[in-house]
Amino acid sequence: MNKKEPLFHIVKRDALPWYKAWGIRAIAIVSSLFLCGLITAVTLYGKDFSDACKNSGFFSGLGDFIAGFFGVYGTFLTGAFGSTRKVWITLQSLSILLIISLALTPAFKMRFWNIGGEGQVLVGALATAASMIVLGPILPGWLTIAIMLVSSLAAGALWGLIPAIFKAKWNTNETLATLMMNYIATQLVAFFVIVWEVPKGSFTVGIINQSTNAGWLPQIGNKYLLSIIVAAIVTVFMYIYLKYSKHGYEISVVGESEKTAKYVGMKT
Repeated sequence: MNKKEPLFHIVKRDALPWYKAWGIRAIAIVSSLFLCGLITAVTLYGKDFSDACKNSGFFSGLGDFIAGFFGVYGTFLTGAFGSTRKVWITLQSLSILLIISLALTPAFKMRFWNIGGEGQVLVGALATAASMIVLGPILPGWLTIAIMLVSSLAAGALWGLIPAIFKAKWNTNETLATLMMNYIATQLVAFFVIVWEVPKGSFTVGIINQSTNAGWLPQIGNKYLLSIIVAAIVTVFMYIYLKYSKHGYEISVVGESEKTAKYVGMKT
């Protein structure tokens, strides 16, 4: 009896030349940018393209559409790098996203598919806001900031720990569990926004402690630089942790093969 072979067979490559690895990354980035621009252009100019084809002919409409397509990238560049302030904002946003991705890296490294980063960030931010609103007016600024940092880290870690416990004890699907935790976190934030909203009925908390700056992080150079520095430090730390620490090595072994990790005595 002939064994039926699958149409596609995916195998992880053990070794890949650096230029091929970077070539694959480059193709992925260019492809994503192209599709993003194309979808945006269709959304913005699709109807205009259809009307232009009817009124002026296909090639005239196509020319306008292509101009709009490239205009999307011009808007991207202008919005991200159009001024010094926009450059700083872009770098700050990039640093925050980098920190979130670094937080998820160990989980992905051991094939724990945590897609609950959004919920974990939200509850961390909720803990920070609670510390600023409740403790900011009564505690010294440095103590408020310390409590903010500890409580936000603890809240985010706890939010990731809940589905991790279910995965470790009962082998539940962590992808679904972490996704559902996102929705719970969203509703929690929405509830406390109503509790803390200023003015009432606006559904916004506004700028917390704007008059006293209680709980505001110190500025280094400008208000954008601190998060960039923190992201750089965390990046270096995470590289050293995963590359050279015993625990980082164990994470990589578990990710490659849980059976192998158990065989050599690791507590998976």
